[in-house]
Order: sequence, then structure tokens, then C-alpha cells
Amino acid sequence: MDSPSKDLLPIKWKGRLITPHKAVTAPVIGARNVLTNSPWTYVALWLKRGRKDKALLYWQQAQEFYKVSLGLPPQSAPLLLYYAFLNATKALLSAKGIVFNERHGVSEHSSQGTSASLNHLGIRVQQHGVLPSLSAYYGEAEPARTHTLQELFFNMVFIHRTYCLTYTSQQEMFIPIANCGFVVDRSSKRIYFRADVTKNIPIGIAAKRLPDQFVADSKFGPRAIRSNAYVSSPRSGRLSQIALSAIVDLNRRLRRELVFINGSEPLWYIKSITRGPARIERQLPTLILGTMHRLSEISRYNPPQMASLLAGQKNWLLSEFIQMSADQFVDEIASELTGLQFLIPNIRAAV
Repeated sequence: MDSPSKDLLPIKWKGRLITPHKAVTAPVIGARNVLTNSPWTYVALWLKRGRKDKALLYWQQAQEFYKVSLGLPPQSAPLLLYYAFLNATKALLSAKGIVFNERHGVSEHSSQGTSASLNHLGIRVQQHGVLPSLSAYYGEAEPARTHTLQELFFNMVFIHRTYCLTYTSQQEMFIPIANCGFVVDRSSKRIYFRADVTKNIPIGIAAKRLPDQFVADSKFGPRAIRSNAYVSSPRSGRLSQIALSAIVDLNRRLRRELVFINGSEPLWYIKSITRGPARIERQLPTLILGTMHRLSEISRYNPPQMASLLAGQKNWLLSEFIQMSADQFVDEIASELTGLQFLIPNIRAAV
């Protein structure tokens, strides 16, 4: 961390630093991270221990669809991947006791014309069904009901670099940050989220592009940003359960603009203000589920169109999404289900 004010102290709970959490709605602060190459087995055991039998059946079927998809080419994989994502979402909703309509809740939408391009093909989010129930679970504020595939891809952090290499005039929207965590300002008795903008991006440029929830603040470090929102610190200086709950709520609000890429450590980014396609106010799993639904329909009902998309100029972007979306989606849903964070284990060198 770059030399912040001495008035700032990192917040800990149960001896662990409180950092941004992958789970949006009910993170278990202070819990140990789960180290695994795949969350499937751990979540299945967690659901079994909790006697969430219906959710377990959805989760197990999701895993079977996912396993079968691994051997398929990109022309066919979207169909199996979509049903894996759909059933994983049903497992989440069922485990949380959310009653949902069994319909998909998303349908085809295309702009006027006959072009089979990413800025023409899209989705429409329906009023009822699995996808709108997932949207309601996250408390998404997005008013638009239709999104093109280009807009959806643009808003996905895990393929955003690929997007910008595909659309070469596009400025990157996601600002990489490091040293993320919650700190208490002892002078004001306030708890903020703070992070450092990574050194490959000038802090002045990053500061101009920050969304309303964040601001650059040199008191927190020369390259630091902090949240505009804050939590009042307990007078005793010791973190209370009430203050912890307030931090969980602050984490939930910040996660509208604070996103991650999964891995051995989560890579955190802030969704900045930049020119380009529409900026969609939805969580990443909702975007992935809707996008994969559209691709699965094309794969199933119009194979020539899928072949054309995969042979076109945007084929790398499309292929990267099909190949990489499962790891990100399952990681996020697993975190929402359990409230825990899943990390891929690092392999230590022998000594």
C-alpha cells in the first residue's frame, strides 16, 4: 500500500483483513477462503449438509451439463453451457428460498435489419422467469430490458481486454486496482473502502473516469481511491457486529461498480465511465446467463449463423467468451450460494 495517512488503519475481523468480497448479498466476513480448482464438489457437500435437496439436484445437473460441454467445439458448447448456467442459477434461487417461475425469462431480440452481427443480435429480459429472478436477487437497477451481444460483451470484465483488442478504437472501461480493503479514518471515525490504482494507469486520468461511488483522495495514498460512502466506526474502536453488518451492506452497494476476475487471487476492477456501447447496470452472472442463452438458441436453431459468427472478424471475442465464461460464472454463483470465496490454489516450489 502506498504511504497513506497515519490516521488510517486497516479493518480486521477474526484476525483477517476485511477486503472486498466476491459474494454480493450475504458474504461471510472473516471466513477462510476455499482453495480448490473447482467449486463444484465443495458446493455440493455444502448443500447436502444444509439439507437443501432441491438445490443440490439443480447443482448436480448443472455440473453434468458442464462436464459434457468440455469436449464440444464452440459451435455446440453454448447449448450445454447454457443449461449448466441455468441449473446453477436455479440452485442458488432454491437454496435462498426464492420462489421463481421455471421459464427462462430471456428471449431473442434483434435490432432492425438483417445483419447477423454482435451489434444486431441481442436479448430481451422478460418480466418473469429464472433470469429476472436472478436480477431481482442482486437488486439490479438496470432499466433497459434489451441488450445487444456487443453491449453484453463490453460489460464483461473477464473478456474486456479481448473486447478492446477486437474493437481497437475502444478505450478500456475497467480500471485495475490493488491493495483493496476497508480502513478506518481515526480522525473522522469513518470506515471507507480504499484501493490503489495500478501503476500502469495515471491516477489523474483514472480519477476523471471514476463512477459516482468512488473518488481519488491523496490522504489515502498518492494513487489511492476511496468510496464516497462510509460506515461510522464504533466509539470503542473495536469492530462491533452492527458495524460489520454495515460494512457488508457497503460491500453490496460498491459491488455495482466493483468487479473481479477469478483466479488464485481475485483481480479487482472499477467499472469506469467511458465512451462505447451501453453501460449495463447488471451483475456479471446475469450478463453471462443472458448471453449464453442467446448463443445457445443460435447454436440449436441456426447452426449456419453460428458458423458465420465464429468465422467472422469477432470470432476471437466470441470464442473467448464461450471458453472462459464457465469458470467465472460458477465461481460467482458458488460464492453467492455459500457466502465464501473460492480461490485456485497456488503451487509452491519445492525447497
